[in-house]
Amino acid sequence: MSLDTARTSACATVATVAVVIPTWNRAGLLARALTNLARQTYPIERVIVVDNGGTDDSAAVATRAGARVISLPENMGFAAAVNRGIQEAAGTEWISILNNDVTLEPDWLAQVMAKLEGGKAWFATGKLFNAQARERIDGTFDAVCRGGCAWRCGHGRLDSPLWNKPRIIQLAPFTAAVFRAGVFDRVGLLDERFESYLEDVDFGLRCAEAGLGGLYVPEAVAYHEGSATLGRWHGDTVRKIARNQLLLVAKHYPQNWVLRYGWPVFVAQALWGIVALRHGAPVSYLAGKVEGLRQFRGVRGKPCAGFPAILERSEKEIREIQQLTGFDLYWRLYFALT
Repeated sequence: MSLDTARTSACATVATVAVVIPTWNRAGLLARALTNLARQTYPIERVIVVDNGGTDDSAAVATRAGARVISLPENMGFAAAVNRGIQEAAGTEWISILNNDVTLEPDWLAQVMAKLEGGKAWFATGKLFNAQARERIDGTFDAVCRGGCAWRCGHGRLDSPLWNKPRIIQLAPFTAAVFRAGVFDRVGLLDERFESYLEDVDFGLRCAEAGLGGLYVPEAVAYHEGSATLGRWHGDTVRKIARNQLLLVAKHYPQNWVLRYGWPVFVAQALWGIVALRHGAPVSYLAGKVEGLRQFRGVRGKPCAGFPAILERSEKEIREIQQLTGFDLYWRLYFALT
């Protein structure tokens, strides 16, 4: 089935869905994603590919597949690319954000929409497997600790009945998720100051602060290559994550955050620095922290009265899942020290 066929097969009783795929080079990955997307059993009204200043033939690949292409003049970051796609998707009821290195089971969208349509949830995500080791979880939903560091829950774990339980969630990763279009009117688009990495955690926190919850739908299965463009510990990746950990604190934490959360923030982000050191990226980590400190005051947001409860709940999720599946060394040390 082509993308055009998938779109025209929609009937009037089915909610309209647009799919946004941000991409930067790796035309082969994009071609595979578009071919896979055409096999979805749930009709898709339009597919929007945002070419983030790429230098290969990704735009031509997307055009041949029948997608609407937005070409940006340079790589403006994941957040900016997704925002352009969301704006282009105006008029649809639901918007799915999909990385170019994700492969969906044919019923992925149908499974998600079956839980979303007629319900009160504002977004949903499914179960992501590691594409190279399909018995292992790549991720499910996100959680963030008091220290400002996030965990893609289940990452690296073997699949088990634990991951087959639906649940209400606060934070949905933008790797593969579906959002009610109105959520962007309520809380705004992605914060482009984050560029790439943790921009979806920031967005999820804003949703939680606005009282807008989501769903984890384990029946919706997909496979993720993971950091297929730059690599998980590329210097630029480490720098941006290190910076954005501080930007999360600046934007969401209360005025007295140093007294209330200063020690967890120091522990979590220092431990993450040790992990970066082990992967040969200490300079990038330090550069990111310096950049984050320079931007800290300018990013400071208006504190939300309900944020401490949101943060405590999210950290509790991390602790409970780590206890059930076995503690990673990072989280064992974090909880021992805080």
